Amino acid sequence: MSLNKPYTDIPGTTVFDADQSRKGYHLNQFCMSLMKSENRERFRADERAYLDEWPMTEEQKQAVLARDLNRCIKLGGNIYFLAKLGATDGRSFQYMAASMTGMSQEDYAAMMLAGGRSIEGNRKIGEPKP
Repeated sequence: MSLNKPYTDIPGTTVFDADQSRKGYHLNQFCMSLMKSENRERFRADERAYLDEWPMTEEQKQAVLARDLNRCIKLGGNIYFLAKLGATDGRSFQYMAASMTGMSQEDYAAMMLAGGRSIEGNRKIGEPKP
């Protein structure tokens, strides 16, 4: 039974709550497995075979293979666990965050150094503008 979630109407935001945790449990455990070098080597050698060892949904596996981090999050992934996937690929957290916005790493870094993303279009649905 899910509780009332007043945070579900924030555009572009997936809150990692208990429901998301249950949905992404095996996806996140897969990511944590990448902390061991032997698992990273096995994953790099045959990504699909390694993923098939985990009881994830096919949609979760496809999101990992495509490195679609936004989709992984929608499917229960937690960015802190997904960071292990990025590290396995030799990618920085900044690179991963940029990929999630559709920006280049350089443009993303410039935006963050300039104060971050504008609040416009990112308010709670129905929230009046100040």
